[in-house]
Amino acid sequence: MIKVHDKKFDVSINEKHIKQAVKRIAAQISADITGENPLFLCVLNGAFMFASDLFKEISEPCEISFVKFASYTGTESSGTVKELIGLNESVAGRSVVVIEDIVDTGRTMLMMRNRLTQLGAKEVRIACLLLKPEALEVDVTVEYVAFQIPRDFVVGYGLDYNGLGRNYPEIYKVVD
Repeated sequence: MIKVHDKKFDVSINEKHIKQAVKRIAAQISADITGENPLFLCVLNGAFMFASDLFKEISEPCEISFVKFASYTGTESSGTVKELIGLNESVAGRSVVVIEDIVDTGRTMLMMRNRLTQLGAKEVRIACLLLKPEALEVDVTVEYVAFQIPRDFVVGYGLDYNGLGRNYPEIYKVVD
């Protein structure tokens, strides 16, 4: 058990299972992008660990860049998505793989897919570490999912609670 700010958390997904899932997704993506030279877009801050581990496992030539959005306040999604750092690379005619830490409502990923499509991306695929199917509020396809989880609030492996908890190698869920 760990404590982050005022909340206690227990291990939900251990490091071994995370590494196995990352390898599985990397193999799927590598098979799907053969000959594409895709652009991977890591959504900061939460997806940085997932993106780093995933990117090291990709067997095909590819590039990576970073974008940042905000939609959380404390432990709850705010329901709105605010772009903080934009896209600097051209996506016109390219395959793009968006790397996200967690998909809750789906709003950020739907906005991201629509924006990349408007900018001329040939195709947009989404890879996420965690998907909360019960929390989805919009219809968004996530092609690569490491784990489906309930509506639990989680920290670790890049995910935080008000800035803390990202450094843990495992994923922890809040306990009452």
